Amino acid sequence: MSDTPQFKTDSGIEIKAVYTTGKVNSSDFPGKFPFTRGVRDDMYRGRLWTMRQYAGFSTAEESNKRYHYLLKQGTMGLSVAFDLPTQIGYDSSHEFAEGEVGKVGVAIDSLKDIETLFDKIKLEDITTSMTINATASTLLSMYIALAKKQNADLNKISGTIQNDILKEYAARGTYIYPPQPSMRLITDIFDFCSKEVPKWNTISISGYHIREAGSTAVQELAFTLANGKSYVKAAIEKGLDINVFAKRLSFFFNAHNNLFEEVAKFRAARRMWAQITKELGATDAQAQMLRFHTQTGGSTLTAQQPENNIIRVTIQAMSAVLGGTQSLHTNGFDEALSLPTESAARTALRTQQIIGYESGITQTVDPLGGSYFLETLTDEIEAAAYQYINAIEAMGGSVAAIEKG
Repeated sequence: MSDTPQFKTDSGIEIKAVYTTGKVNSSDFPGKFPFTRGVRDDMYRGRLWTMRQYAGFSTAEESNKRYHYLLKQGTMGLSVAFDLPTQIGYDSSHEFAEGEVGKVGVAIDSLKDIETLFDKIKLEDITTSMTINATASTLLSMYIALAKKQNADLNKISGTIQNDILKEYAARGTYIYPPQPSMRLITDIFDFCSKEVPKWNTISISGYHIREAGSTAVQELAFTLANGKSYVKAAIEKGLDINVFAKRLSFFFNAHNNLFEEVAKFRAARRMWAQITKELGATDAQAQMLRFHTQTGGSTLTAQQPENNIIRVTIQAMSAVLGGTQSLHTNGFDEALSLPTESAARTALRTQQIIGYESGITQTVDPLGGSYFLETLTDEIEAAAYQYINAIEAMGGSVAAIEKG
């Protein structure tokens, strides 16, 4: 019996890797500039997206238990939620931390907490995303210190720190330092990681929080790419090579209920970022690719009839997969009420697994590509997003715009 996957419908009809209009141009193919149809030529036929469930609450011990539970259920990567004091640099014992310790994420005050958080988890064998921004350098240092204690090969350590301070000024508020010193910290991390932990994604340029704060899909795309452009320019000004550091940039987008708009947004994002990086001097295809993580829309979930959120999350997850995401978190159906229970977290993960293994969506690349509606919508979202980006550029870029209020 052959180990080669058989890509066929239930009726036995063979499915091709990619379907095209028959035109001979690179934009009609995935894995080719400007990557509208995907960053790899085989996409999920070769490897599924990383099923990465976001979790972290209470103490390091409790969060560690949830990580082991998720890993046993088949999650492919970890994603750490930190509490508010950790995000803004306060110890749990500080008076400003009162009432917030362990509330919306795990409390981390020391290297010992990180050791407990990842107890019996081999960092060399897992990819870890950390939603941390102003204190990203501190938490990454602790993670690397633990990896060294485990005698891990730092060349194999992989994961992501969010490290996106510009969206904190725009949408979230967990900044500590002014914009310019924050940008220097970020570009220092780019420089350090390229030499010491080369597989680490040094930033996750985030539209998710901008969308949760009330933006449209177009605004989410525009502000995210404008911020990304500012980070690239800052790194170039520091003397870093765009063809090196840009390979380790990643993005983080939201997925809401309007399935076709979300798919079009993801396709437009890849096309636009490829053009932006090319204009800024990137010549290596890997440095021109937009790779992204998606999380389903927290603000779309309702406390009333929470079981209906399972359907919402499914639609949103499908938009991410149809749009070519590299990793995905699916929200628990009970998140409008509380931190997800184990049962809700399992259902959220099973949603991804059913899409990945049972739906057939993964058998061909960009299955909605070529739709009159989707292609037009992709073009229109791109044009609308560029209007915002051009307006931000006219203000001097994201940093200048933030500094001016």
